[in-house]
Amino acid sequence: MFGVPLALAVGGGEGFYILLRRMQAQTYDPHALPSPLIGKRPPAFNLPGAAGMQGFANTDIAAPPKPMLVNWFASWCVPCTQESVMLDRLAGGGLAIWGVAYEDDAQNLQKFLAANGNPYQRLAADVDGTTAINWGVYGVPETYFIDKAGIVRWRYAGALTDDVVASTLTPLLEKYS
Repeated sequence: MFGVPLALAVGGGEGFYILLRRMQAQTYDPHALPSPLIGKRPPAFNLPGAAGMQGFANTDIAAPPKPMLVNWFASWCVPCTQESVMLDRLAGGGLAIWGVAYEDDAQNLQKFLAANGNPYQRLAADVDGTTAINWGVYGVPETYFIDKAGIVRWRYAGALTDDVVASTLTPLLEKYS
């Protein structure tokens, strides 16, 4: 009679205890959501350009000359605004960043880029969000690291910060450059 509720309570308690232990050990990262693309090529897509820039397709990132980022963002996204400074810094350091404007309005996108800078070498529009679904995008901002072989090696959900760049992105760049 009390078996099922007791089992649920014990299971929930165990899960909570594990979460607390990981947080205490600083091994818990809420941004480290699993991605089915890690170790694979991005799915087939072909997106038109946005904000007067050239769009791109999966074939364009099949073998980039050097590792690159594909950054999903939107003008209506507050963390995307916060992330823009970091993206400008990374692009200024020579990292290729291609952007995908997720379910965005062309006028709002132009205003966003004018206000926050444009770190993108290419900028595509995913107006209906279908390509984002195929990539497994949870929300914006979201960034994918693609190596020279066109393989997705890392995905980060959330705004890139100094800590994320130093602890994860920089070692990836060193490994795959």
